[in-house]
Formats: sequence, C-alpha cells, structure tokens
Amino acid sequence: MKRFLPNEHVKTVFHIEPEELKQRGIKGIITDLDNTLVAWDVKDATPDIIKWFKQMEDHNIKVTIISNNKEERVRIFSEPLATPFVFSARKPLTKSFKKAAREMNLKKEEVVVIGDQILTDVLGGNRAGFHTILVVPIVQTDGALTRINRRIERRILSWMRKRGMLTWEE
Repeated sequence: MKRFLPNEHVKTVFHIEPEELKQRGIKGIITDLDNTLVAWDVKDATPDIIKWFKQMEDHNIKVTIISNNKEERVRIFSEPLATPFVFSARKPLTKSFKKAAREMNLKKEEVVVIGDQILTDVLGGNRAGFHTILVVPIVQTDGALTRINRRIERRILSWMRKRGMLTWEE
C-alpha cells in the first residue's frame, strides 16, 4: 500500500515553488495534464499555468508532460508552451516516467512527479523511483475511466487515513 502514498501533498501546482525545488536539487518535473494543470475538459493552458511554466523555465527546471490521453489532446496543450510530452503513457506503468527523465537527461533524484491521481501518477512515479507530489484535482468531474479510478482511490485513502498514514484532509 505504500506505493500509493505520495511523498508530498499540495493543493495546486501553484504551491510548488521553483526556489524550493532548486534547494532540494530538483532540476526536472514530470507532470500529468488533466485535472493537474487544467481541468480535464479545458484544452489550452490558462494564463496562470503559462506563468507557472515560465517560472520553472526561468529557474532552469525542465518540465515534461506525461498523459494517458491521446496525442491530439496532449499536443494541443503542450506545443504552445514548447513543452515536451508523452501521450498514451499507460500510467502507472513505469516506462513513460523513465523515458521522460531520460529525455530531460536527468537522474531520478533530480526529478519530481506531479499528478492528481493515486492510481496512475503517484503509483507510477513511486514504482519508477521518483519523488511524488499529489495535487487536489482541479475539478470534481472526470472522464468515465477516471471516475472508476476515483472510487478506488477513495477506498485506498480511507484505509490509509484509518491507519494514520495520511497527514492531510481532503
């Protein structure tokens, strides 16, 4: 069950500061897209997300987006930001996480994984050996498959909460 437990939990990506990452030796971010950076049904980056990406770039922190979504969805979001991406990532399998780190030319200990789902982002990041940061989903609605994952996640979180493994409230 510890593979489902993130190393950190924050409300949004905006609580992840480049200065803090740099102090910890972090040089790269592997991030989910839907409900992590923007709502799952929003196709373009918001002005705040564009600013966040710029802050990371200004601090020489590389960002790669990995998503289980189709190429068109991820490309439409990523290309205007000039951000590398991996689509159809098959998270929680570890291959895409490792590929993203390799393409950024960074070691595991220099990268954090950010996402809103325990069953895909956190589990995959943990299995691949990265530091994981769970964010609260941007919206409470989800696509069909994600709704199933959320039900399972609620059970896992409840089990962890009962055993004192969680230090935050939903």
